[in-house]
Amino acid sequence: MGQRKIRVGELVKRELSELLHSRWRSESVAITITEADVAPDLRSARIYYAVLGNADAAAVAGKFLASIRRELRFLLGQTIILKYTPELRFILDSSADRAMKIMSALDALDAESPLEDPDCDGSQHEDNP
Repeated sequence: MGQRKIRVGELVKRELSELLHSRWRSESVAITITEADVAPDLRSARIYYAVLGNADAAAVAGKFLASIRRELRFLLGQTIILKYTPELRFILDSSADRAMKIMSALDALDAESPLEDPDCDGSQHEDNP
């Protein structure tokens, strides 16, 4: 069941993204579906999404997705053929924010460290591999 769960999750993710960006273009321009975690019985799915912008944009996107959840499920049921169309639950994916914080911390550390080692004369490095 593991492989099927993964395949159905990828299919749900792809189809939801396509439905979202074709039917609600202006409202969903800043929303990215990052993952669809389908339950083993395929009756429910947690849909993770990321939003470009600040916390206000994320709140607006969350309300928007909650308001069209039933319609998205209906359209998804027409698009993909499954015994049960999964019940959708949208969850804000904060991994992109964490990645940006880590990258900025690494950039700050990189800016603080000198680019060249003052004790290194370069004689131990090979010019031609």
